[in-house]
Amino acid sequence: MANVRAHVIVEGRVQGVFFRHHTQEMAVKLGVKGWVKNRQDGSVEAIFEGAKDKVDQVIQWCRQGPSQARVTRVHQIREDYKGEFEDFSVSY
Repeated sequence: MANVRAHVIVEGRVQGVFFRHHTQEMAVKLGVKGWVKNRQDGSVEAIFEGAKDKVDQVIQWCRQGPSQARVTRVHQIREDYKGEFEDFSVSY
C-alpha cells in the first residue's frame, strides 16, 4: 500500500471541543504521522501522512469529529508524500 499525504482544513465548530486532541488520538491509533493545529479563522488544519487507507480513515473521522464538534466542511488537498514526520503532534 502506497503512502500518501493529505493537507486538510476542517470548518465548523471545531475549536474548544478537543478536536485536536481526539484527532491526535485517532492518528496515533492508526499509525498516521503529521500534525494538527487551530487556525486564526476558527478552523482546524492538519497534515496527515501514512498508508492511504489509514489516512483516509482519519479524514473520514474528521468529517464527524468528537461529540461536541459540528463539522460543516472538510477541505482536503492531496500532496506528494514526504515522510518528514516521526509521530503525530498537536501544534499550539
